[in-house]
Amino acid sequence: MTRYELTDRQWQRLEPLLPPERPPTGRPNHHHRTILNGILWVLRTGAPWRDLPERYGPVGTVSSRFYRWCQSGLWQHILSALQIQADARGEIDWDLHFVDATIVRAHQHAAGARRTGAIGG
Repeated sequence: MTRYELTDRQWQRLEPLLPPERPPTGRPNHHHRTILNGILWVLRTGAPWRDLPERYGPVGTVSSRFYRWCQSGLWQHILSALQIQADARGEIDWDLHFVDATIVRAHQHAAGARRTGAIGG
């Protein structure tokens, strides 16, 4: 396992939540774990898809799987299932509240407001 890749424990939790690797018709898919590691590499590094290391498979395969899973709602399904499992184990405290940076207003000058005053105005 290298940096940004799933541990065996993480993979064991995710594998049952993914679609079947062997479709009923056509060619078999690339291994989900390899593809998922490639997706995580791009998301965690912030690199463009074209910089994806070859060990994760073809860029087109990895990116198309990511976008197909976005459109199908798979990521939301995985999140919900993992939350249900963690809640059943008592690992989630639903009373905690988090502040998201999207609600923090920027100062008016950060938003491009016109300056008034002697300096720079």
